[in-house]
Amino acid sequence: MRILKEPEERRNEILDAAEQLFFTKGYAKTTVNDILQAIGIAKGTFYYYFKSKEEVMDAVVMRYIDAGVEAAKRIARDNELSVHEKLFQIIMAQKPDTGRKGRLIEQFHQPENAQIHQSSLALTIHKLTPILTEVIEQGIKEKLFRNPYPKESMEILLAASQFLFDEGIFSWESEEYARKIEAFIYNMEMMLGAEKGSFVYVSRLIQTQLEPVDGDGGKEAGREGEQ
Repeated sequence: MRILKEPEERRNEILDAAEQLFFTKGYAKTTVNDILQAIGIAKGTFYYYFKSKEEVMDAVVMRYIDAGVEAAKRIARDNELSVHEKLFQIIMAQKPDTGRKGRLIEQFHQPENAQIHQSSLALTIHKLTPILTEVIEQGIKEKLFRNPYPKESMEILLAASQFLFDEGIFSWESEEYARKIEAFIYNMEMMLGAEKGSFVYVSRLIQTQLEPVDGDGGKEAGREGEQ
């Protein structure tokens, strides 16, 4: 008997199956037929939701971006957090873990997926900029920062961090990497008009991107940033 599912449930089922196939077979080797067989649906059902495999990958990527953006919004709205605590936790909410998101990023780093990778970076910058701008504007009101261009500054900083520290784009030697982190923090403080040492926690975050944060990480970062 044919099983009828709600449209959103069916759409997510297709995305889940496709995502798993992208991890196990690789995006380039996965076909639409592979996805159909994994779920047991007709081709017409697939094309009702998606026009192509490329559109499926775009939707898989967007799910991760949207999850990070929603987390950032919740953090930015939390009045119990200081400006530096918010910035720390928003950054942590975007970092890849050792599970599904990390494996998706591995697919991005394949040469044939360069266009998808570039698109995901641009979307992340576009969606996170207004949220981070709101936090920076709070910092300006509290006289932690002095900057007449908070939105534009966040676009520049996000673009720099997204591309410069992406191992799929650049492969720096350890000494080069350390110097670039120092330079990034220096320019971040200069650009936002923050006191020297305000963003020491950002340096630690970049260097330990794959390490789990402890439960009090946000508060610790906030205290360091406000010293």
